[in-house]
Amino acid sequence: MSRTRVERNISYDDEKKKYYVNLEFGRDARGRQIKKTRTFARLSDARKALRLHEVQRDFGALTQPNDTTVAQWLNYWMDAVVRPNRAATTVHGYSQMIVNHIIPQLGDIPLQSLSPQRIQQYYAYLCNDCGLSPNTARKHHDLLRNALRIAVMQDVLARNPTDRVEPPKFKRPEPHFYDVESLLRLLDAVKGTRLEPVVYLAGYLGLRREEMCRLRWKDVDFQGKTLCIHRARTMAGSQVIEKDTKNRSSTRLLHMPDEVIRVLRAERRRQRENRLFYGADYHDTGYVLTWPDGEPYLPNYLTEVFSKFIRKNRLPKLTLHGLRHTFATLANHSGATIYNISKSLGHSTVATTSMIYTHLLDTTHEQTIEAVAQSLRKGSRERKRQRAE
Repeated sequence: MSRTRVERNISYDDEKKKYYVNLEFGRDARGRQIKKTRTFARLSDARKALRLHEVQRDFGALTQPNDTTVAQWLNYWMDAVVRPNRAATTVHGYSQMIVNHIIPQLGDIPLQSLSPQRIQQYYAYLCNDCGLSPNTARKHHDLLRNALRIAVMQDVLARNPTDRVEPPKFKRPEPHFYDVESLLRLLDAVKGTRLEPVVYLAGYLGLRREEMCRLRWKDVDFQGKTLCIHRARTMAGSQVIEKDTKNRSSTRLLHMPDEVIRVLRAERRRQRENRLFYGADYHDTGYVLTWPDGEPYLPNYLTEVFSKFIRKNRLPKLTLHGLRHTFATLANHSGATIYNISKSLGHSTVATTSMIYTHLLDTTHEQTIEAVAQSLRKGSRERKRQRAE
């Protein structure tokens, strides 16, 4: 190989017909100089790359060469950033995406070589080859964006490649809910079953599944007719997790109507009878929703058994979370304001409620259309009267 110096930090190889640019990145922790060589077909491109490098160096914007792979960075990010600062459910969800999808597809790529094009191809792979929904693929984008944002902050990357991709388009799921007649049919069907308190808590109060599963008798005030929501019980894979409620607004004191009080009193009587029946084998856990031996239901179990119950009784299709949507829509149709609905649901802001139920709770368009229709009717009647005269 025959290289000749063309100008400072640029040389030319006669055999390969390429220009070589020597880029200096300062010194490492041991005082050794860090250099990197790039090749170009044209001298103008070589000069441009050298000038850009020197400008970035002068402004302190250089990122030193690093051989860290995507897999190595994600493992570091999970250990140093995610696990100490995120809920166990979030850690589990991230781990599943990283282990099952991201590392097999992108893990061996050097982090500094991860291009927007390769990330875009990864999103297409998730949707086309893995059959994931765009909403699920969007979660992968959010994970990568957050992980690479930390890499930029810690000077491992110069810029975040996810800023230059088209992320999978998120489509808010359509909320499914019951009308009054369907909910009454469900309430009749669950009488005397293990699902009766579940349906009343979700349908009458709009509780989330994890809120119901964490509810304890000490949180229920029969005399004051109130119920306190301040903790949640959910699943991270096969592990049961108890945690704070979803947000500050989710911690709330709710009024209990007489129907809910009646059902909860009956449930408490059943638990007292079971305590006598099981004797020493009874587990007095203090939870409201339990098996006959006192052990609390797993959150995932409630979701599954509710869906089976709906199918078995040939009721209109609905998920357990759909009862929460039912509460919101029935409250709206009864004249409750969106602010009060938001407070009952425990949403962080009224905007969250509006975003989820925008076309279900917004009756402004109906009022507008009816106002126009009334105006036209009035005009039509006036016109007919004038013609008759």
